Amino acid sequence: MHINGNYFWLLVGMGVVTFVPRWAPLLFLSRRRLPFWFTEWLDMIPAAILSALLAPELLTGGTPRSFDAWRPELLAAIPTFAVAIKTRSLSLTVVVGMASYWLIQYFF
Repeated sequence: MHINGNYFWLLVGMGVVTFVPRWAPLLFLSRRRLPFWFTEWLDMIPAAILSALLAPELLTGGTPRSFDAWRPELLAAIPTFAVAIKTRSLSLTVVVGMASYWLIQYFF
């Protein structure tokens, strides 16, 4: 298999632009003591990203997108979220989520 030179440089460039943003904070911040407010702020990033990914799918539907309170995904997410908060068990949360979604699809 022969790789064109342009593809090689494209792959190298893609590797650089994915590696540098991950490497730079480690290089510059690993030996420094970060302020408490900053570490607290960093702890919130995963929840914010997950919310930004889930909210549009759970709360809106159709084209163009509009609010829909009776989406099966949202109805299944409510008991799933309650089980996740109550038990903190990933496996039980997944099982309840799958069962809830199946039951809601069955009845709607």
